[in-house]
Amino acid sequence: NSGVMSLLRPLLLDVVPTIQQTAALALGRLANYNDDLAEAVVKGDILPQLVCSLSEQNRFYKKAAAFVLRAVGKHSPQLAQAIVQCGALEMLVICLEDFDPGVKEAASWALGYIARHNSELSQAVVDAGAVPLVVLCIQEPEIALKRIAASTLSDISKHSQELAQTVVDAGAIAHLAQMILNPDAKLKRQVLSALSQIAKHSVDLAELVVEAEIFPVVFTCLKDSDEYVKKNGATLIREIAKHTPELSQLIVNTGGVAAVIDCIGSCRGTVRLPGIMMLGYVAAHSENLSMAVIVSKGVPALCACLVEEHEDHIKAAAAWALGQIGRHTPEHARAVAEANVLPTLLAMYTDIRSSEDLQIKATLKNILQKCTYLPALEPLLHDAPPNIMKHIVGQFSKVLPHDSKARRLFVTTGGLKKLQEIQAEPGSLLQEYVNTINNCYPEEIVR
Repeated sequence: NSGVMSLLRPLLLDVVPTIQQTAALALGRLANYNDDLAEAVVKGDILPQLVCSLSEQNRFYKKAAAFVLRAVGKHSPQLAQAIVQCGALEMLVICLEDFDPGVKEAASWALGYIARHNSELSQAVVDAGAVPLVVLCIQEPEIALKRIAASTLSDISKHSQELAQTVVDAGAIAHLAQMILNPDAKLKRQVLSALSQIAKHSVDLAELVVEAEIFPVVFTCLKDSDEYVKKNGATLIREIAKHTPELSQLIVNTGGVAAVIDCIGSCRGTVRLPGIMMLGYVAAHSENLSMAVIVSKGVPALCACLVEEHEDHIKAAAAWALGQIGRHTPEHARAVAEANVLPTLLAMYTDIRSSEDLQIKATLKNILQKCTYLPALEPLLHDAPPNIMKHIVGQFSKVLPHDSKARRLFVTTGGLKKLQEIQAEPGSLLQEYVNTINNCYPEEIVR
């Protein structure tokens, strides 16, 4: 408000180097604060000056100038575009070849913040020739530089298959995969994130990541003390598992399902989310893979998530995963039903406070259409709304005619009595099911 910007600008060209650096640092800190101030830096015509003096100045000035570019570029795609337009990318790429690791780090950081916004800006960073140099930066000994370089590769890869392919073609996967066991937690976070962003786009890219022999090494990350390492490790496994049954089978064979289930059991909150989804993806592929999740005790772990978590989106993921496990055969459905989770799901489905997404995911339809384990279905007869009731009664109508023991139980537990209280539309599917069940019994019992 006091007009400092216009006073700082001439100082960028001062004859004393320390004054230039300090002026750049001050501008960077202002721009970092919020997007209005970053906008003012752009409007004050400060960027072209920074860029033109970037090449000939010393390393302190280069670091400060790269910091200003990062501070401006981080706020929005429009501000990042302003940096691209003033020719800064070429200068930042030159800084990636600087002798000083701090300059490389500052330049890589600025490029990552620009690429992060969208695929056009990411493409501009690629076109400026940044990727091979950032891959070289990962191989430098300095941990801080490795972290930023991995993070930049993650930001470039995330938007599209083509951009991720560019990163892969520069040889990034092998170097990233070697660092999964690095003791530095912040580096591991970025490495796992970068590999996830590459693997998520296509089967081919996921297979390239797998070929770098990340299994079973990556499962150690699920036991890490750092929550983000756990989360990013589980995300990487999820992004690979989702593509094909073969990739999921590979994860099962190397012990991945058990490792993810342990991980879900040992943490709370959003850290659980990628692991929950990974189990759902694996189970969705085939009966055998779903059975692998059941045998590894995945159902109780997912039930625990349903009960313990407060956020609707985490509950919805757990409900979805249970649906994927139970939808294959009566055996699968029984494994879910015996965990006594159906009443919980039904309560979430009927609860008006549940988010729409949770209600959609908690419909028991997938599981009910396969479930022939009647003791688990019986309690639902008392509470289910009509659209769910028809599936429950439908299952009874499939089993009772052929199972005399189940028929006796249905009477003694009060199920048949409850059935007579159901108001079904004449001629509806529900009415048909009720008639089928009533026809299994002598008329005086039904009365």
